[in-house]
Amino acid sequence: MHKHVRFAVLVAALTMATGLALLAQGTGVHPISGRRFAPVMGYQGADWLDRGERIEEENPDLALRALNIPAGAIVADVGAGSGYMSVRLAKLVGPTGKVYANDIQPQMLAMLRQRIAQERLTNIEPVLGTYDDPRLPAGVLDLILMVDVYHEFQEPQQMLRRMREALKSGGRMVLLEYRKEDPSIPIKFEHKMSVREARMELEAEGFVLSKVEEMLPRQHILIFTKP
Repeated sequence: MHKHVRFAVLVAALTMATGLALLAQGTGVHPISGRRFAPVMGYQGADWLDRGERIEEENPDLALRALNIPAGAIVADVGAGSGYMSVRLAKLVGPTGKVYANDIQPQMLAMLRQRIAQERLTNIEPVLGTYDDPRLPAGVLDLILMVDVYHEFQEPQQMLRRMREALKSGGRMVLLEYRKEDPSIPIKFEHKMSVREARMELEAEGFVLSKVEEMLPRQHILIFTKP
């Protein structure tokens, strides 16, 4: 076999193995709530993040308006994927603010960088994290946003501790999660969360549930604060 062909085959095999390893996770159970972790969505599913139906199904702009994020804020989009929400956050915080766009998959961050270039944004910093550490700067964040992400964490307690360290005192941790309480929402059960589960898990790590918004078509907006 030609060496270039062998190399291409090796790259393809490693890429597939990485994707399968990510998807194979999600077999754990949270020790406090008993919730089963969902599998991580591989980068191969990135098109789903940018689907046209997302505006109708999730109304992301309404969700961000509900958070009243001021210009100049320092925020993180954890589990940013291809940057669907990161770009929206960057426009809200403006040139004096900053968005740390975190993901654990280099392929997702490559898509994010393309999006940043297309949008000509200078206030987004891609961050490659790990399954137990988002690798965010300590004590500087006003807000951390996770959109349909937290339920996939394989080490949720460790991740919450690291994110708590990254938030300023009084900073907000915001989860958007499909409502488990509503069986009619067409999302797999393990990819939904109840308010009760979220509260149990985050308050165990020192966060305080300050507000629950139910204005979105299918998702809770769960706003926690760091005391």
